[in-house]
Amino acid sequence: MELIQPGIGLIFWMTIGFLLLLWILGRFAWKPIMKGLKDREETISEALHAADRAREEMSRLKSTHEQLLKEAREEREMILSEARNIRDTIVENAKNKANEDAARIIENAKESIQFEKMAAITDLKNQLATLSIEIAEKILKEELSSKNKHNELVNKLLDEIHFN
Repeated sequence: MELIQPGIGLIFWMTIGFLLLLWILGRFAWKPIMKGLKDREETISEALHAADRAREEMSRLKSTHEQLLKEAREEREMILSEARNIRDTIVENAKNKANEDAARIIENAKESIQFEKMAAITDLKNQLATLSIEIAEKILKEELSSKNKHNELVNKLLDEIHFN
């Protein structure tokens, strides 16, 4: 029965050992343990505050990032718009210059055709005059082949000419 009912001496020595253990722990261990727990609590608290600050910073950076992306998109659109305008202006100028060049070439071609036409007409007139002279010469040779016809023509022409 000794196991169920402890003796008074055993209880006395156990109480003294327990009190001695409490005194040693209170004297040497509780302060460092409590200090460690307090430090751990402060570290966790600081980590939580740092996480909150980091979250706020990330939120701020995200909004800044979104603003920068928006500005970049707007700038890109502006640059593309300017490029389109410049392209349209260049194309329009090129078309105008091409039209002017085409008109100038057509005008030069018309002038060239006119000069060629005039040269052809002049050449044709010269050839016609030459042919007319040759035909007249042949006709006159034929008609004036005899001496009588020749004298008659000379007299007729002399009669037509009036001297002053």
